[in-house]
Amino acid sequence: MVMKTVVAGLAGSLLLATAAFAAESTSTATAPKGDTTAASYQGDWRASKLVGVKVYNNNNENVGSIDDMLVDKSGSVKGIVIGVGGFLGMGEHLVALPFDQVKFSDQPVQANTASNAPASGTTSSTNRPASSTTTGAATSTSTSSKSRWYPDHAMINATKDQLKSMPEFKY
Repeated sequence: MVMKTVVAGLAGSLLLATAAFAAESTSTATAPKGDTTAASYQGDWRASKLVGVKVYNNNNENVGSIDDMLVDKSGSVKGIVIGVGGFLGMGEHLVALPFDQVKFSDQPVQANTASNAPASGTTSSTNRPASSTTTGAATSTSTSSKSRWYPDHAMINATKDQLKSMPEFKY
């Protein structure tokens, strides 16, 4: 009986030591090489956070949202798949656009109301509503947009009807 207890204790100790050694060697083997601190990637966006970003046209009308990104074998983004129309994922029309036709903005979208709508011909995705924010809110918005790792919205030069008339993108 004593012999079984000693063998069981020795086997348990060996298992714990092996697990600890494996955890230590794994953490040193997968340590990244070079500078991989968050500061070295400041200003970059997370691809996982781009999915779902709302897409607006030049008239600040919501035309859809980013459904997926298409990359080539080297990792360069070649296209954006946008979901247009539909309701709660039903009846959505997927279209693919070249990445260079999509412009991203960190600034919030201007509200499309009569009180702060820009004069005709002066729409811009980089202007913020002048009278709807306080100084403190504007400061915190600009700070949070840099630290959240994704843009506020995307802009394209097409209407919702033009996107719906494009050929549907199929995976």
